[in-house]
Amino acid sequence: RGLNHPLLIGGATTSRRHTAVKIAPAYSNTVLHVLDASRAARVVSDLMKPEGRARLDEERLVDQARDREVFRQRRQTELVPIGVARKSRPAWSGAPAVPSFTGIRSVQVSVADLIPYIDWTPFFVTWEMRGRYPAILDHPEKGPVARDLFAGAQRTLADLKEVLRPRGVYGFFPAQSDGDDIVLRATGDGVTHRLSMLRQQRAKSDADARYLCLADYVAPLGGPADFLGAFAVTSGAETRALVEAAKARDDDYEAIMIEALADRLAEAFAEFLHARAREDWGFGESLSPEDLIRERYRGIRPAPGYPACPDHSEKRKLWDLLDARERTGIELTESCAMLPASSVSGWYFGHPDSRYFTIKTVGRDQVTDYAERLGAPREEAERWLSPYLGYEP
Repeated sequence: RGLNHPLLIGGATTSRRHTAVKIAPAYSNTVLHVLDASRAARVVSDLMKPEGRARLDEERLVDQARDREVFRQRRQTELVPIGVARKSRPAWSGAPAVPSFTGIRSVQVSVADLIPYIDWTPFFVTWEMRGRYPAILDHPEKGPVARDLFAGAQRTLADLKEVLRPRGVYGFFPAQSDGDDIVLRATGDGVTHRLSMLRQQRAKSDADARYLCLADYVAPLGGPADFLGAFAVTSGAETRALVEAAKARDDDYEAIMIEALADRLAEAFAEFLHARAREDWGFGESLSPEDLIRERYRGIRPAPGYPACPDHSEKRKLWDLLDARERTGIELTESCAMLPASSVSGWYFGHPDSRYFTIKTVGRDQVTDYAERLGAPREEAERWLSPYLGYEP
């Protein structure tokens, strides 16, 4: 299009390295990552001055070249062959827990139901106030502002109680692992969904190290009957209209406050529903809110697109399994982002040894195998796994 003005990249889903590796090389003019909107004014002011723009260009060329080199070196990380990694999987053991029901259930709760489950620490991080709640309220420097912000949040929450209609869906399904896949049988004896998972490949110094895959936490084919849970929740489709109304009256503070609280309520809903799912599984826990925040419970709830299962496109299977769009109103975009944005989804694993881990880098051998398991071209798998590839596709 012949554009020649500077391009500023920012927002929660962006990063300096992604800007350097993916965006800057595709545009001939200045491309800068701006950490947050509060810093954009200074950057734009500098860009409007010839000397300021020259300085920023000089700095960003050095910084972006460094970020690209770091990314290149990361792709050269030593990886073990996928066959070797699979031989180092942890052995299955234990008796699977049996949930009180199978299939799916819709859930509707009130904002008041979710407030006790809110983790307030990330709320303050949204406002660039780092510190753990409730200690931040008594911080010698941040305390007065933190208390004022918290009081404002309580006022807005009182209004949201009357407007937001949180909706969710969850369920349990017979499941068994087949290699690095998890086979689900939602109806009868037929396989209805095959979830393809990835295994760690980055070389570990410990000779006895285990290379983990989420399928390791599900009983293998031929073993005891096991189950996998699934969920999707949203704090409410009404959030968007409330934010737009606040912006229309030039109340940016309230718009940010509503979005921040909607995000906290969605996470609280995920915590609330996971607690109910563990009750359905019969785990017999007695946990405080702090215990929940510290994840001192049995099981995990990893989400497609995040460290242990980084392929966002697997979320489509989750949506199909739960009938999530009809039951919650949450839609998936073409890149499998959730709308409303204040939504959370994922899988429930109940094995007592299950824990979170990261798939940092994967090799061409695993990606080729993964694409075959998906029944998709390798290029398609590489596109979804681009940040995790240990090679140049």
